[in-house]
Amino acid sequence: MPGLLKAPGFVRLWIAGGTSNAMLWLEVLAAALFTLQVTGSGFDVALVSAARSLPLLATGALIGVISDAIDRKRIVTGGLVLSALASASVGVLALLGVLRPWHIGVAALVSGLVYATEMPARRRMIAESAGPRLASRAVAIDSMTNYATRVAGPLLGGLAYQQIGLSGAFLMSATVSLGTAILVAGITHRQAVVRRMSLAVAMRDMREGFAFARGRRAILVLLAVTVITNLFGYSYTTLVTPLGKLVLHLSPQMIGVLAAAEPAGSLLAGTVLALRPARGHPLRWLAGGAAVLFLALVTAALLGMLAHPLLPILIALFLGGLGSAVYNIHQTTIVMADTPPELRSRVMGLITVCIGCWPLGMLIAGALILPLGLLGALASLGLGGLAAMAMILSLARR
Repeated sequence: MPGLLKAPGFVRLWIAGGTSNAMLWLEVLAAALFTLQVTGSGFDVALVSAARSLPLLATGALIGVISDAIDRKRIVTGGLVLSALASASVGVLALLGVLRPWHIGVAALVSGLVYATEMPARRRMIAESAGPRLASRAVAIDSMTNYATRVAGPLLGGLAYQQIGLSGAFLMSATVSLGTAILVAGITHRQAVVRRMSLAVAMRDMREGFAFARGRRAILVLLAVTVITNLFGYSYTTLVTPLGKLVLHLSPQMIGVLAAAEPAGSLLAGTVLALRPARGHPLRWLAGGAAVLFLALVTAALLGMLAHPLLPILIALFLGGLGSAVYNIHQTTIVMADTPPELRSRVMGLITVCIGCWPLGMLIAGALILPLGLLGALASLGLGGLAAMAMILSLARR
């Protein structure tokens, strides 16, 4: 760690990642609370939440090409300024009393486009600033910070919404994003390789990535499990606010606690795995971690029928977070172990597209609320994920 602190630009990029991700999760919760308050519809909450992650699906395969063609420091700085403007617009509209959920949806699309540059731009700069010897440790520390911000962001979001309202929460986010942009702008950054941006090059890279993935069973299973986990696993987050408000009757601050339970488990498991990596085939850990998350969702839905369900549900989601961390960490492990260096960025692009199935899962979760209720929708996500996992692993064995 002392060596990393001396690496030029690392501390600023690390702070930028931590603060911007915390503000992202703060906005997600505050936006969900406002949308539910105005519309009373869990599906509308799903629509607004899905808008933030939709750019991952739409741009994931091309964003790496863009980050090679344009200075990554400009991408990160410009993205933070753009996020600040989007957040400020929501805060001002809320202050004027004219804010509507669709305004938040548009701002979320803008912020989601910026979030899609996280891996190929800021995270890559983190590794470059640390140098070859410390790059893996720098990325590991940055990943652990992301787990921590997934805990802190919802807690801050619930508290801010309860104390200073939606306008205060989004204006605070805008101020932090602008300050972070100024911080990153002061970094001295030289981009080693810059190639011209070309649609033909992007299409060629995508074809090569697909061709390689088709020939590697481990990569195919990785991509399939990633799709399933984002469709049926992480999409549960869009149910958290309606569940907390309409079923558990929680305050905004306590809904933040509910939203932080799963990432808190991920933070603990990630810390343990960073100190003592798991032994055995990473595919088994990947599938096992995803299955634990699905089981936690089913268990939480069943516990929701108890007379006093809050604490049991928090424990179930916390345990699901342990599986979530195992799944996430072994995603990268499989790519590093089964992919040649010259193809890793293309495979990571395919993984980004698979992660982009997350908003589709949110829409599925929202659509299940009306026929099944909130607890039924939560249970259906977990059961659907387990069934899909069983099918994928059965096909993989053949």
